[in-house]
Amino acid sequence: MKELLLSIFAGIVIGVVFKFLRLPLPAPPVLAGVLGVFGVYLGGVLVDFIFKTFTNS
Repeated sequence: MKELLLSIFAGIVIGVVFKFLRLPLPAPPVLAGVLGVFGVYLGGVLVDFIFKTFTNS
């Protein structure tokens, strides 16, 4: 839970700094981009799960 709160806080701080400096936000501006990032994360988690399930490590 602490990691989630820290990541949200860091994201807010970065968003404020970028807006203050009048720079474009370093994040996907549309839902499709956000879902793409989620898909990359989910793919990594899935591969970790498969490796842990089917190997003896």
